[in-house]
Amino acid sequence: MVEFAQWLQSTPLSITVQSVRWLIPLLQSVHILMIGVVFVSILMIALRVLGKVREDEPFADVWARFAPWMWSGMVVMALSGAVLVIGEPVREFTSTSFWFKMALLFVGVGSIIVFSLSIRPGGSGGDATRLPGGARSAAIVAVVLWLAIIFLGRAIAYDVEVWGSLSLSAAD
Repeated sequence: MVEFAQWLQSTPLSITVQSVRWLIPLLQSVHILMIGVVFVSILMIALRVLGKVREDEPFADVWARFAPWMWSGMVVMALSGAVLVIGEPVREFTSTSFWFKMALLFVGVGSIIVFSLSIRPGGSGGDATRLPGGARSAAIVAVVLWLAIIFLGRAIAYDVEVWGSLSLSAAD
C-alpha cells in the first residue's frame, strides 16, 4: 500500500493539491463541517427514535427533515475526503486511525442504509409511536459509531501517539 501511496503522491493531481497552499486547509474545514452536519442529522434522528425530541411528530417527518442533510453532507464529506487523501496519500495510508475510520464509515453508512430501508413509508416508520424492533439500540449504536469516526478522523494527525507500536507509521 505504501508503494501505491508514494505513486499517488507523485501524480500531477496530488502535486497540484499539495502545492496550492490554501486548498488542504479549505478541504479540511469543509470536511469537518460536513462531519458536523452528518453527525447532528444522525443525532436528531437517533434522539427521535429514543423518544427524547420531537415526540409529537411522526418519525417519518423527522426522517424527511434530516435525511437530506445527512446524505448531502455525506456526499460532500466523501468528495472532500477523497481529495484530502489524494493530496496526502502516504500520511493517510500509513495511519492506523485512517483505516479504522474507513472501516467504521463503511459500517456506519451501511447501517444507515439498512435503517432507512426498515422505516420505509407504509411500514411502521410513519407511526409516531411504533418503530421497527431494535431501533432504539440501533440509534444508540449509530451515535457511538459516529463519535468514534469523529475521534479517529482527528487521531490521524496523532496516529503514533494514539496507537504507539500499533501505528502503521511506527512500523516504517
